[in-house]
Amino acid sequence: MAAEEITPSILSGLTAGVPDTDPEETSEWVESFDALVKERGSERARFVMRSLLQRAGAQSVGVPMVTTTDYVNTIPVDDEPAFPGNEEFERRYRAYMRWNAAIMVHRAQRADIGVGGHISTYAGAATLYEVGFNHFFRGKDHAGGGDQVFFQGHASPGMYARAFMEGRLSEEDLDGFRQEKSKEGHALSSYPHPRLMPHFWEFPTVSMGIGPMNAIYQAQSNRYLHNRGLKDTSDQQVWAFLGDGEMDEPESRGLLQLAANEGLDNLNFVINCNLQRLDGPVRGNGKIMQELEAFFRGAGWNVIKVVWGREWDDLLSKDRDGALVDLMNTTVDGDYQTYKAESGAFVREHFFGRTPQTKELVAELDDEQIWNLKRGGHDYRKVYAAYKAATEFKGKPTVILAKTVKGYGLGTHFEARNATHQMKKLTMEDLKAFRDHLRIPVSDAELEKDLYRPPYYHPGTEAPEIQYMMERRAALGGSLPERRHKHQELVLPAEKAYEVAHKGSGKQKAATTMAFVRMLKDLLRDKDFGKHVALIVPDESRTFGMDAFFPTAKIYNPKGQNYLSVDRELVLAYKESPLGQLIHPGINEAGAVAAFTAAGTAYATHGVPLVPIYVFYSMFGFQRTGDSFWAAADQMTRGFVIGATAGRTTLTGEGLQHADGHSLILAGTNPAVRAYDPAYGYEIAHIVRHGLEQMYGPDSQDPNVMYYLTVYNEPIHQPAQPEGVDVDGIVRGIHHISAPTVDGPRANILAAGVSVPWGLEAQKVLAEDWGVAADVFSVTSFNELRRDGIAADEHNLLNPDELRTPYLTQKLADNPHPVVAVSDYMRAVSDQVRQYLPNRFTSLGADGFGFSDTRQAARRFFKNDTHSIVVAVLQQLAAEGKVDASAPREAIAKYELTNVNAGTTGGAGGDA
Repeated sequence: MAAEEITPSILSGLTAGVPDTDPEETSEWVESFDALVKERGSERARFVMRSLLQRAGAQSVGVPMVTTTDYVNTIPVDDEPAFPGNEEFERRYRAYMRWNAAIMVHRAQRADIGVGGHISTYAGAATLYEVGFNHFFRGKDHAGGGDQVFFQGHASPGMYARAFMEGRLSEEDLDGFRQEKSKEGHALSSYPHPRLMPHFWEFPTVSMGIGPMNAIYQAQSNRYLHNRGLKDTSDQQVWAFLGDGEMDEPESRGLLQLAANEGLDNLNFVINCNLQRLDGPVRGNGKIMQELEAFFRGAGWNVIKVVWGREWDDLLSKDRDGALVDLMNTTVDGDYQTYKAESGAFVREHFFGRTPQTKELVAELDDEQIWNLKRGGHDYRKVYAAYKAATEFKGKPTVILAKTVKGYGLGTHFEARNATHQMKKLTMEDLKAFRDHLRIPVSDAELEKDLYRPPYYHPGTEAPEIQYMMERRAALGGSLPERRHKHQELVLPAEKAYEVAHKGSGKQKAATTMAFVRMLKDLLRDKDFGKHVALIVPDESRTFGMDAFFPTAKIYNPKGQNYLSVDRELVLAYKESPLGQLIHPGINEAGAVAAFTAAGTAYATHGVPLVPIYVFYSMFGFQRTGDSFWAAADQMTRGFVIGATAGRTTLTGEGLQHADGHSLILAGTNPAVRAYDPAYGYEIAHIVRHGLEQMYGPDSQDPNVMYYLTVYNEPIHQPAQPEGVDVDGIVRGIHHISAPTVDGPRANILAAGVSVPWGLEAQKVLAEDWGVAADVFSVTSFNELRRDGIAADEHNLLNPDELRTPYLTQKLADNPHPVVAVSDYMRAVSDQVRQYLPNRFTSLGADGFGFSDTRQAARRFFKNDTHSIVVAVLQQLAAEGKVDASAPREAIAKYELTNVNAGTTGGAGGDA
């Protein structure tokens, strides 16, 4: 393929398309530079080049930015540090781990199990991990506090194999791979799942793209803890192991700017560039390493490429005219993949044979020597040099692009094949070849006993290589991965912090958003508790009335505020500070959830509890970042997520994409989320207090929960907490707030969130116009009522002699009258509890798309307003013969229920 046909991202583009008007002079300059490198070394040459580029800029000589370099190692041979380990010992047990990882997956594929697994990812990445384990990854007992390592999900068999070598796992455990219930007690999760293996894994990573962004925000969270004086994290590194195919996920690349902007030099990405995604090459017609180099360098990262192993060094030193480097530059990934699936003879002909110069370079090498020209990601010296350079680099995050072969060493059926990601079984031929390649002392007879039960291998704890391995881990602070639960005690807020919410709003109106923010202000003021709150708000603080925190809590920025604020004269001026408490990700919900996850797991990661409170437009929470909330649940994140500007009809004027009628349903699909739809400030106070007690109280049954509260922007009169309020009912999902004032046909109105005032108004209309006596209940959580009902169902299935009654059924046991359930959400929210009520049941809500209009018109359109509740109650009572059959029809006409302009439910205003 001609150079001009190559994708532009492959080459730097410095000379592409620019005519050379004097090749002889060019040659002299190039020779002069080569001599400089030879005589003075690469460091001196680098300074001279930087000086020339700077001079070119000063002279207005337009030189384009160098976004990519040649397809060779970033660190030249003369800059490589000496490898400090015992290469032979490390080679031995690395081979044992590669064998045991593959055998574990293979054994799980026998006919009576067949649970799957991945062999090829770890086979190709073993060196990348082992150099880290032996020389860089610090455990929890390291004096610096230990590192956080985000392991590539599909490489999990390798981590289990190492844990087996260290004595942390047994053969029985390995045989429990992917059999978490049937082998309970000796089971291993398929991927890194902290919730499933809470003492082993720290970070869930197999949902592609979430690992990269969570690693970035973990590095930021480390600095946040340090700058706020909560923990010294200055000697901790974050490592994220990623796949080159994974980098196509927008989440993988979309948050790189944060790491660069904040100078997170405590962060290292290691991208395993095996050139393959699940079904084929990542960039068959291009070069993914070059593309990623350009992308990361443009984003402000330090880039280190590890392309070729040491076997190439001699060839590159002999490449006087650059023919080999040019060939490396212009060969596309699809061809590189094919070469590793063929043979040395094939590589000689189809790669080196493409130019006379490169063909001559390898004339003295036989085919086996050509085949053994390794990729850089399999050379522990090259990888060690890259890791050392990354950890010593200051001022920027680092990405290491390491070229590997997927399925390395597994034999011709696996190496670099398109289908290798899905291949889980080894033939007897594969087993023997793999054993020979790794030099595992297992005989043919042992293998031939049972194809699906080949033996694991461990040389014994006294073997010198195992002693060495354990010494290395001890020196680095203990085994990884490891998750610990012990943390500093968190003193929960005193009663005083909730008083303002209990008092109500008096004569003024206040939205529940404002009621929450006022209470939050007092929580932050709490002497012991306040500093542990991590406020997280995308670019909407003023919308939610949280700009009051700018001058006091301040916005976190490790660089401070180095400009004169335009609103500096205002009381609520914008204020950034390294000590800031408010994390401001910008217009970036994905980053906000990543920050929430890092803060909400600091109790385990750092032993320092933080309580993240993430406030967002309710429409842009679970809908936009639901996968991230699942990862947060898997990581056992604790904290509060607040869906502000909630409801489908409450945020007037914004329209369809801002009208949330379904976030409670989405939240309910996450088992770790406790979702609430409170109506009043005092309800919010009790829910928040209960949530904190669940997360950090001494009597908690399940601390690893996230509380989701919807809060609205519609101002209402916030009542003071009534005498004898049913606190248990509030936190369990329902409490009675208003008894009927007349005698007459009975009904029940179950209202949630912003619809509670409509239910109270409907109670009044029913009494005055129809003589109907209605009880009104505030349903703080249909979701929790359903969760309780399901728990009762499960109990009753197995305990038919000890039947349990769901809480909702108990609450209405003495009130068998018709029920009308209403909310500003789709009917599916209230329909969740229908099976737990023997009463006649009607649900009202806001199904369908949102739109821009007044609150009154929108509610009349969706038929969830005051008069729709009245009509629904009358219909139920008419069906029971408790009111005249004509009553519903008369009410529809009386209240003009089909006229959207006749709606009267709700008021105007309410920005927050």
